Amino acid sequence: MEAVVESHVESDRAGHHGAAALRLQLLGPMAIHRGGAALALPPSRKVRGLIAYLALAPHAVSRSQLCELLWDVPNDPRGELRWCLSKARGVLDDGAHARVVADGETVRLDLSGCTVDAGELRRAAQDGIAALPLERLRTLAALCAGDFLQGFEIERSAPFSAWLTGQRRHLRAAHAALLEHRVRALPAACDEAVSCLEQWLQLAPFDRHAHELLLDALARRGRIREGDEHLAATARAFEADGQDWAPIGLAWRAAKARHAGLPVSLRADEPFVQTTPTPQPLEAAPRVQHRASIAVMPFIDSARDSSVRGGLADGLAYDVITRLAKLRSLFVIAQGTVFALDERRVGAEEAGRRLNVDYVADGTLHRADGRLRVQVQLTETRSARIVWADTFSARLHDALGVLQEIGDRIVASIEHQIELAERNRAVLKPPNSLDAWEAYHRGLWHMYRFNRDDNQQAHHFFEAALKLDPTFSRPYAGLSFTHFQNAFLGWGEREREVERAYEAASRGLMTDEHDPAVHWAMGRSLWLRGRIDESLAELDTSVELSPNFALGHYTLAFIHAQSGDPHSAIREADHSRNLSPFDPLLFAMLATRALALIRLGRFDEAADWSAKAALRPNAHVHVLGIAAHCLALAGRLDAARTLVATIHQRVPGYRIDDFLSAFRFAEDAEALIRRAAKVIGLN
Repeated sequence: MEAVVESHVESDRAGHHGAAALRLQLLGPMAIHRGGAALALPPSRKVRGLIAYLALAPHAVSRSQLCELLWDVPNDPRGELRWCLSKARGVLDDGAHARVVADGETVRLDLSGCTVDAGELRRAAQDGIAALPLERLRTLAALCAGDFLQGFEIERSAPFSAWLTGQRRHLRAAHAALLEHRVRALPAACDEAVSCLEQWLQLAPFDRHAHELLLDALARRGRIREGDEHLAATARAFEADGQDWAPIGLAWRAAKARHAGLPVSLRADEPFVQTTPTPQPLEAAPRVQHRASIAVMPFIDSARDSSVRGGLADGLAYDVITRLAKLRSLFVIAQGTVFALDERRVGAEEAGRRLNVDYVADGTLHRADGRLRVQVQLTETRSARIVWADTFSARLHDALGVLQEIGDRIVASIEHQIELAERNRAVLKPPNSLDAWEAYHRGLWHMYRFNRDDNQQAHHFFEAALKLDPTFSRPYAGLSFTHFQNAFLGWGEREREVERAYEAASRGLMTDEHDPAVHWAMGRSLWLRGRIDESLAELDTSVELSPNFALGHYTLAFIHAQSGDPHSAIREADHSRNLSPFDPLLFAMLATRALALIRLGRFDEAADWSAKAALRPNAHVHVLGIAAHCLALAGRLDAARTLVATIHQRVPGYRIDDFLSAFRFAEDAEALIRRAAKVIGLN
């Protein structure tokens, strides 16, 4: 394995005390100044792109790498590079100083005595923004005139575009971190602090922490109407993005009460919780979790179409998530959420703020000359500081060894951040075949579509994985789930599919009894058989093996919501959503909470939660049925009947017996549902 240590652009700090001999402005539209006077930029985009790339390169760059970066299929790449370097010299060099240095096969910029705004910002983030004095934070913020190379693109140059996107994401995150720590260094709710908060939200509109701080500042200043308007706009934006804005609403209510001198009470779904009436200035509501938290984003595979899921890159990300979830001291965002954010083109830094995690990990994977090279970095979300970066290289036939190494190094790099003394890292055994690993992940992609055709495709990929590697336990869990879907949704003869679900889960347990996913699959298949106590025991085992296993917690909620303890169902459903707020099964988590609420007689709340579930894009017909019955019990008959019409469009002739036969409701729940069905015409 080869390790690479991150280095950073150095510039003469004396440049801060006067006009630098040369100043490169890369934040906002590109500009170059010498002695305070603007220089004419080269008309060639590739020359400007080359200057920007070399200005931020941590070390000398090979000519071959620069050719690959800037040209698609050039006639004479080396000749074109020489021409670009000569144009760059014409701008950067002066009589006394040669800035563009070509040493044989490598090229670098000599930036001594120069300032590069993006380099200053990157170095500040790496050194630690939190430790900077207020004046330095202001100075750095003044450099942030816009996005990195704003408005600049180079067509038909995928490597350069990927680099440009990465730089923009990281520098935006550093700018947001500057604003956050500037707010903390300012007097509470002063004009400058409010202005910084507004700029922060422009950069990170889904950062819950920033919203809570702004609302606290508005309440402190008595600007209640502005706070109400901000909350309304925030709620619309969060709902449009499929996110829960309720915690921000609770924070606003608490802030208004706190600054009015009233007792503060927050109600999530039950009792009031008292908080201290005089908190520290501009502090957000305390986080519920008390462990270091991390999101591991899907790795980028340079050799694959990004629209197709599966393969070693996705497998690496999933393997790291699994390893980290084994640490009881860590809160790990589940796979479904990070993959959902990745499909929305949300970068690692922005994902970290959206999810309000302490750290975010991401990486890239390259194949060349029979070798696999994986670059990984771990970033501290709130400071945009890269706390660890490394590169791993292995022969392709030994690629699975990279899985072990990445998991070990990420865990080791964040170990000092974990407050709990005990580290219990039990590593999940990787499959013996890359093809099997890829087939499994392709199967997952289809499985979560929740329609008959995709379920058949998922079944095919899971079987293919097992043919390639019968010792790989996860495809057995996937196979069991495809049979569960067939039985639950009526896509096959129920008794036969129930037995197949049980058989696949049993084979998975024989393969690896320490895999939480196969215990989860066994729990679901036992529930299908009506063996509820045994089912709950298997699900308890799944979350004991991996406390951050979101689907295990959700399925416990699913069973308790129907016939067990509805309070436990609500707790488990909420915990599963906290672990994986963008999970493909989010619709089921929401609907399960609604079922528990109707058993508690809280029909209006149940209607609200079930309506959210029905709006999810992959919600199946039974989830629509849950929503229709909950809405009817809440007296919202028009909305309920509209859903019934949608159900009948999907499944003509769908009736209450179809719905009830899929579930295992206790008598109290079944009575409520039958009562609702009569009102909306599903009886």
